[in-house]
Amino acid sequence: RRAVCAGCCADLPWLTRTCDRCGLPLPPGAFRCAPGDCELSPGSPVTRLRAPLAYDYPVDRLVQRAKFGRALPVCEALGELLVEGLGPQVPASGPPPLVVPVPLHWQRQHRRGFNQAAEIARVVASATGWPLRPDVLRRPRPTREQSGLTAQARRRNLRRAFTVASAIEGRAVVLVDDVITTGATVEGAAAALAAAGAGAIEAWAVARTCRRG
Repeated sequence: RRAVCAGCCADLPWLTRTCDRCGLPLPPGAFRCAPGDCELSPGSPVTRLRAPLAYDYPVDRLVQRAKFGRALPVCEALGELLVEGLGPQVPASGPPPLVVPVPLHWQRQHRRGFNQAAEIARVVASATGWPLRPDVLRRPRPTREQSGLTAQARRRNLRRAFTVASAIEGRAVVLVDDVITTGATVEGAAAALAAAGAGAIEAWAVARTCRRG
């Protein structure tokens, strides 16, 4: 039984033509952002950033309800939308990637009651059969909320915010979060994973903010 009916699903703001690296919407006929426009720099630890939905109504309301309303069924629905939107476009060779949710600092998780990224990642792992590894990343340093910060301030805020707690040498990773805004959070987490020897790192989110389209 689907958490989101087919009619409602069809009305959501799906992103159908996006850059194959950073996931930003593209004009017809393009497959990658123009030089200088891509949100993933050539040296980014993230191989590819993917999100099937625009962070727009009603997806923004669903994410806020899941995050701050302790609505676990909404997290499950968001996970289903993520899997449905990305469909068969999954790594096809080598050992299965590790599904790693972006962690919260323990104080924030205690206040919120759960980690919405971990609940979404649980759905991804269940649908793909890939190993769920919430133990891999830690967030030992409390940081400010990212909302309201500029892209540069977001990156400063997340500097050295993540550590790797388990051996992942050479394993591909699918890093899961709820929303991608500037990519600062997933790039900070991916930098820690890359330094610990991870293989290819894809960042998956339910939705992303879009500069275009």
